[in-house]
Amino acid sequence: MSKAGRLVVLVSGSGTNLQALLDASADPSYGARVVAVGADREGIEGLARASRSGVPTFVEKVGDYATRAEWDSAIAARIAAYEPDLVVSAGFMKILGSPSLDAFPVLNTHPALLPSFPGAHGVRDALAHGVKVTGCTVMLADAGVDTGPIVAQEAVVVLPDDDEKVLHERIKTVERRLLVEIVGRMAREGWTVSGRSVRIGNHTGGEST
Repeated sequence: MSKAGRLVVLVSGSGTNLQALLDASADPSYGARVVAVGADREGIEGLARASRSGVPTFVEKVGDYATRAEWDSAIAARIAAYEPDLVVSAGFMKILGSPSLDAFPVLNTHPALLPSFPGAHGVRDALAHGVKVTGCTVMLADAGVDTGPIVAQEAVVVLPDDDEKVLHERIKTVERRLLVEIVGRMAREGWTVSGRSVRIGNHTGGEST
């Protein structure tokens, strides 16, 4: 059996996507395992989930540094210590800087079908626009806000009585499943990036550009 891909997962809150990855990686055939969980704040359930699973954790708070650039370098160093094959931003509420983005492939999710409705209020914005179908996106992060190359998407139908909370919960259910599927496939099959096109499979060495 090939060596499992090493995942560093970054969280800011409850860590439900993290839990889905922890559960999936308990199966050796999944092809990836969580080797560390990082956060930008202490006392969150995401860190508790990691601790209960015996996974090392670290916290780097932006406020502990004089400049954002110093924090960017510090969190990149903490991530690098665990030699990840893939970094997963799982509800992480900070945008990583170039020290991390240049060093590691970073996977992120968004609760809308990008490039429509980027930013912090994707579900609210989609509802306000009156769309009949929205969904979730898994992407490779870049320096922008929800602008990286798209890896996978799945549609979610907007029901007539949906409000933001109800719709967001339904999207999150799909998002967790899609994220677990894509992380596992990337770990087992590899991937290539050509411009904005991401292809999983037929490759065994991780990312290329």
